[in-house]
Amino acid sequence: MEYLLIFISAIFVNNIVLSQFLGICPFLGVSKKIETALGMGAAVAFVLTLATIVTYIVQTYLLNPFGLQYLQTLAFILVIAALVQMVEIIMKKLSPALYQALGIFLPLITTNCAVLGVAILVIQKDFNLLESVVYAFSTALGFALALTVFAGIREQLEMAEIPKGMRGMAVVLVTAGLLSLAFMGFSGVDGGLKVLFGIE
Repeated sequence: MEYLLIFISAIFVNNIVLSQFLGICPFLGVSKKIETALGMGAAVAFVLTLATIVTYIVQTYLLNPFGLQYLQTLAFILVIAALVQMVEIIMKKLSPALYQALGIFLPLITTNCAVLGVAILVIQKDFNLLESVVYAFSTALGFALALTVFAGIREQLEMAEIPKGMRGMAVVLVTAGLLSLAFMGFSGVDGGLKVLFGIE
């Protein structure tokens, strides 16, 4: 049940974009079309899950035993950069259309603070490897959900008559704020689940 709690909490209650405000750059940049948002969500899910596994292993078996915890951020950034390069090469071979659609935002996963943030959060929360993987994957699903919903709203906004002063980034930021408020409605769900399943 703890894994279910981590899963639900990471997607809805503590959404990485809408609650913790990590990964805002791709959230605003890649959310013009649903297709691109889904592709970005899949790429982030793959990188986030894989990066969390590798960084957990690096932290547990390399940094902690040798007292090199102060190199955590540098080591994690290097691991994430290498993984993003790998994803970029694979995507270029397997799906050139998606690679072209993502454009500059695929290399931006390297500097996406959500990926680094989750890698550091699993260490701070003292999760084991399985909990870390569940947390990373569900966080990536939460990111993809927020990105896709936001892309759908933005596609609808393009057909709406928006006042001149609100066009462009203004309406996008207001919409992002309203979506964040909507996700606040899930706060307390994790507490209710803890009571329901008797988890301390």
